[in-house]
Amino acid sequence: MEAKKRLLTYAGLKALEDELENLKVVKRKEVAQKIKEAREQGDLSENAEYDAAKDEQRDIEARIEELEGILKNAEVVVEDEVDYNKINVGCTVKVFDKTFDEEMEFKIVGSTEANSLEGKISNESPVGQALIGCKVGDTVEVETQAGIMEYEVLNISRSL
Repeated sequence: MEAKKRLLTYAGLKALEDELENLKVVKRKEVAQKIKEAREQGDLSENAEYDAAKDEQRDIEARIEELEGILKNAEVVVEDEVDYNKINVGCTVKVFDKTFDEEMEFKIVGSTEANSLEGKISNESPVGQALIGCKVGDTVEVETQAGIMEYEVLNISRSL
């Protein structure tokens, strides 16, 4: 089975590469030192520091493996090649939420980068899927957990 391609913006790719580098270069050394210090305390069977350091090491190695898998299957959206006449991954979109009578702004990103607190929504989310391909002036209805939402596309721009 072929692994699923992960859409990433260049900024998202860079952030994941930086995290991977930090884990491999800095965090691995830090946890190795913790394990060494815990071993020097003697009996490992009741050594909480040793157990905690081994747990941390396992978590770091799991995250490294996860990041390597994501990066191996990454497809970077070249934002200079995105058509800003319609919504696509890499766009920032300003919409008018007709349900709550307010303007909202989203950056459409791949699922790996999605973070609603930062206004980054996945192209695979219900709102993201509904907006992909829309143009300024289009209105879409989206079924969300909060009910059916209606958005009018006000502006499509290049993400910063």
